[in-house]
Amino acid sequence: MRGVPDELLAVDRFGQFVSVGAVGAVFDLTASSVLSAGVGVPPELAKLIGAEVAIVVMFVVNERWTFAAHGADGGWAILRRFLKSNLVRSGGVAVQVGVVAGLTRLPIALTAFGVDLWELATFPIAIGCSLLLNYVLESLFTWRVTAD
Repeated sequence: MRGVPDELLAVDRFGQFVSVGAVGAVFDLTASSVLSAGVGVPPELAKLIGAEVAIVVMFVVNERWTFAAHGADGGWAILRRFLKSNLVRSGGVAVQVGVVAGLTRLPIALTAFGVDLWELATFPIAIGCSLLLNYVLESLFTWRVTAD
């Protein structure tokens, strides 16, 4: 595609990023669901906590696998990338929280065993909505794949 850096179109890296995202989604969905359905935390707050758990897990895996060839070595460089990752993923988290907030307010009822399944279903929908935004921001700003 014209105007898009070749590094962003690396199919292997995108596949790795999606795979890491799937691992992160398991952590996110587990934390969000337990907090929301099990503990009674409001869904938007549960989403924020679940997302941060996932961000930490995904950073570690992306640092060692997906973007292992990018970025400087050393503790301070890794800490800067971790902080950048949290900052740039805040856009994805904002998208996720907005999707959860919007979808849970729709007049949709999907319950089983006393659990609102629609509320839980909004979590993976929200993750999917933020996937591409996270990939582009992480590639360009956290690991700076176009700088190599």
